[in-house]
Amino acid sequence: MQRHGQPITNPQQINRYYQALIDKDPSYVGTFYAGVKTTSIFCIATCRARKPKKENVDFYPTFKAALDAGFRPCKICKPTENASEAPSPVALAIELIRRHPKEKVSDSQLRQHQIQPEMVRRWFKKNYGITFHTFQRMYRINNALVELKEGKKLMDTAYDMGYDSLSGFGYTFKKVMGKSPSQSNNSQVILINRFTTPLGPMFVCATDEGICLLEFVERRMLETEFRDLQRLLKATIINGENDHIRQAKQEIDEYFAGTRKQFDVSIHSPGTPFQKEVWQALQQIEYGSTASYQQQAEAINKPTAVRAVASANGHNRIAIIIPCHRVIGKNGKLVGYAGGLERKRWLLEHENAHR
Repeated sequence: MQRHGQPITNPQQINRYYQALIDKDPSYVGTFYAGVKTTSIFCIATCRARKPKKENVDFYPTFKAALDAGFRPCKICKPTENASEAPSPVALAIELIRRHPKEKVSDSQLRQHQIQPEMVRRWFKKNYGITFHTFQRMYRINNALVELKEGKKLMDTAYDMGYDSLSGFGYTFKKVMGKSPSQSNNSQVILINRFTTPLGPMFVCATDEGICLLEFVERRMLETEFRDLQRLLKATIINGENDHIRQAKQEIDEYFAGTRKQFDVSIHSPGTPFQKEVWQALQQIEYGSTASYQQQAEAINKPTAVRAVASANGHNRIAIIIPCHRVIGKNGKLVGYAGGLERKRWLLEHENAHR
């Protein structure tokens, strides 16, 4: 079994991957990450940079493994962004849904746009864990819920969405939401969206009130976070997008570009009064600065609650915006970070370079 931070050792695989790196073979994008030992950077197969000698390359199965081994993302091929970004046919399929949220995008419509439905289905299953049709059904139901909350009649909404009957619409609605349309007027929905960053893809979740989750997609215990969030907010997570999500994505892009040091997006993060106090204190740690758990405990006038503060930090669901990456050990060493210590190091170095 491949361990985190450990390179691939199979000689046949190494030969095949090195040839793909030389050929800049796009079919290998996301299959391996090449760590160049002489420069300490890692690349994807299609990188345009000068190719290293074979003996100077280690191959890793994931970008996280390359990061854990101490390699930095290449600035030319941007491996953590381009390897997990939706390929252009998938991006176009998603755009068709966003442009026509009330209509079902069929396989034949995809083919009319020179999009292979099979490829779209594979990508969604791998990157979202759901089918393309489930994804678009969630978008349609979210759009319907918004209209119902605004006072639109149930029958008008159902037919507007392309359903031939109220029963068909009601069945689909309940399958997605867990409740019938008439029971959902006052229901809260958590929308989830996926986007790429220089440190890998992230999930962002939001309610009508603000952002409630921002995490790297392979974060440990992420499914538990989703369950807890739905329980605490008495809400259902469905795919979609709202103004808070769009604003968060824009602000995170600006953060990684080095042009944003503070975030303005609204936050809706449920927790105990103590957790909320700790998370508020986290937001007071200035960009480019760090604090220890002890200093954080003192900042909320609970100097003996160091362990409780550390636990509350661990329950923070909103990475970067609520900056738990700025908390370090009392001895100055990097300590636990759900996104991985190499990401934590990268974020601190990024802030230090742009402060």
